Amino acid sequence: MAERKVTIQMVAELIETVDMIRKNERNLWISKAFPDRDDNLICAAVALETALLIKTIMHNWQQMETP
Repeated sequence: MAERKVTIQMVAELIETVDMIRKNERNLWISKAFPDRDDNLICAAVALETALLIKTIMHNWQQMETP
């Protein structure tokens, strides 16, 4: 997160304003554009466990077509 200059507040906002793409039953990507950044979209790769597990935060993410 520090390398990508993403704050805890941004992650909370990202998760609360879900634009979600499901990879499979367990894994998904949650993304959001932040207007003040020039490296949009910000994306969290997450896993659905007993809690939401954030695996990584990415920037310059591009949504791909789902099959």
